[in-house]
Amino acid sequence: MRQLIFIFLALFLIACGPGREVDPTADWTVEQFYAEARKELGNKNYLTAIEYYETLESRFPFGKYATQAQIDVAYAYYKYDEPDSAITALDRFIKLHPRHPSVDYAYYLKGLVNAKRGGTILDVLVERDISDFDKNLLLTAYNDFKALLQRFPSSRYATDAKKRMIYLRNQLARADYSIASYYATRDAWVAVANRTKFILHNYQGSSVIRQTLELQLQAYQRLGMDDLARDTQRIIDLNYNQDS
Repeated sequence: MRQLIFIFLALFLIACGPGREVDPTADWTVEQFYAEARKELGNKNYLTAIEYYETLESRFPFGKYATQAQIDVAYAYYKYDEPDSAITALDRFIKLHPRHPSVDYAYYLKGLVNAKRGGTILDVLVERDISDFDKNLLLTAYNDFKALLQRFPSSRYATDAKKRMIYLRNQLARADYSIASYYATRDAWVAVANRTKFILHNYQGSSVIRQTLELQLQAYQRLGMDDLARDTQRIIDLNYNQDS
């Protein structure tokens, strides 16, 4: 009997020893988890918020708080500059809850995440032209906003999504114009002609149309395509030289 008491005391001391960590959230309710996660998110403690949201869903996988945590954690990842994790969380939310009232926000947030992707610390130090980013990332963001407008045209995020699409469309056009300009420095005039034709076909109304037409004119002149050069000059004169 005495030996059993000693064994019990030894086990008790080991359990209470300095090496054992106590989880302060062990007795939290789902409401407590959600409130604390929201508080940490509001205080910009994004990593702590992420931990609380993920623990909440792990311990309480069903119900409105778990569902909301799935989309809130995506926003926390976005603010914490973890775009891959944010997109994974958003895709999961959209797949699991296609009729949720916040699914339009999930598409909108995907657009925000992808528009921001590709940035580096240099973007904080230097005001970098977004058209220098990976064009595919801009296109992905554009398509995210487009999907939002197609699926939820009356969404509260629709107006802002339209503005962002216009902005991204201009940046996509500028990105292609930069490529065409680079080809021009290499005297790759066939590539210039093809790229400017692509811009004029896909980005009508963008901010680089005049420069694109002028570069296209130069390409046709260098290639000896006189008929096409005259057509391009006519378009320039009609649209931009009326006051000259």
